Amino acid sequence: MLFEGLELVSALATLAACLVSVTLLLAVSQQLWQLRWAATRDKSCKLPIPKGSMGFPLIGETGHWLLQIFSKIFSHEALESYLPKIQLVIQDTLRAWSSQPEAINVYQEAQKLTFRMAIRVLLGFSIPEEDLGHLFEVYQQFVENVFSLPVDLPFSGYRRGIQARQILQKGLEKAIREKLQCTQGKDYSDALDILIESSKEHGKEMTMQELKDGTLELIFAAYATTASASTSLIMQLLKHPAVLEKLREELRAQGILHSGGCLCEGTLRLDTLSGLRYLDCVIKEVMRLFTPISGGYRTVLQTFELDGFQIPKGWSVMYSIRDTHDTAPVFKDVNVFDPDRFSQARSEDKDGRFHYLPFGGGVRTCLGKHLAKLFLKVLAVELASTSRFELATRTFPRITLVPVLHPVDGLSVKFFGLDSNQNKILPETEAMLSATV
Repeated sequence: MLFEGLELVSALATLAACLVSVTLLLAVSQQLWQLRWAATRDKSCKLPIPKGSMGFPLIGETGHWLLQIFSKIFSHEALESYLPKIQLVIQDTLRAWSSQPEAINVYQEAQKLTFRMAIRVLLGFSIPEEDLGHLFEVYQQFVENVFSLPVDLPFSGYRRGIQARQILQKGLEKAIREKLQCTQGKDYSDALDILIESSKEHGKEMTMQELKDGTLELIFAAYATTASASTSLIMQLLKHPAVLEKLREELRAQGILHSGGCLCEGTLRLDTLSGLRYLDCVIKEVMRLFTPISGGYRTVLQTFELDGFQIPKGWSVMYSIRDTHDTAPVFKDVNVFDPDRFSQARSEDKDGRFHYLPFGGGVRTCLGKHLAKLFLKVLAVELASTSRFELATRTFPRITLVPVLHPVDGLSVKFFGLDSNQNKILPETEAMLSATV
């Protein structure tokens, strides 16, 4: 008995040590992020770095003029103008996936897709495809070293991140200058247009360095989490063919998908997507079970008490999105992928506040959440309408949570193009039909 008691004490001590280590790691990682980003930013950039922003001048907890600009960037009118461009980028990408003779790595390809969407749609850059591919590789090197120790030594992750950032800034400056010189034939205002014009309206005309930093952060905000959610969406549609078929039934009922299977003519509209209730449920369930990030940081503005513990003003606190979704009492069978839990008949997410928060909650909720949901909805519609896809491995891969949620092997999937009768198109035939697709 004494031996068992000592084992129990030892186990509890080990658990306590682990919890302390994790707490310290989170605190240190936040400081490293701030140091890392502040060190890699150009010192001539005068954009404010608000408290709680993790070092990003355009992302933070403090309300200021930039929040008004971002409200325009992600407004209903702006999203309506982005929508046709997003659809075209996704259609082009799915055709490319279907033309591949071998299976693709979905997570890697989803990263390329979201990067292309940010460059082509959100920023409106006309970068040649070859240069875009090179820029993506450099951007990946930059992102992979964002969390490195801020120690400037040869061959260190920090040095690689600095070098990647310099190359990125050079490429972005070229794209920005070309964009500023070519204003003809533009049929919509992208996020960078709005950022520039709104800054002028507020008497804060941005320098080239500020434009480059702002552009880089817009790409960063639209990249990793959307790629993670896109991969999770494809995996769940593969795992649950009944969900995919029910989604197709809704598309047929709404006149988006012909009874024969092909997508109806014309681009989608926001009001059309808003009327797809089951599609909305599918996206919500993906984001509930597979939230890309674990949680977020906040700064305590006023001392408060939680479950008998006093949390002082000025402390930095972390909230866990995944733990909230896993333990929220409003959700039944939390580990089951069940889009109908968000249907009007059940509405499990309506039974209380802050039980469902994939984009955070309160006044500091993610500003880009509507763009992210729009992208996922268009991707789901195109997957249901124009693609057949199947898992290329015997089993589904394990999921890892670092740095964002994604399959450990990237999810290997074979895509097939479709003709108007929902039959598979062989890759060699796809090339011949590309002119009419």
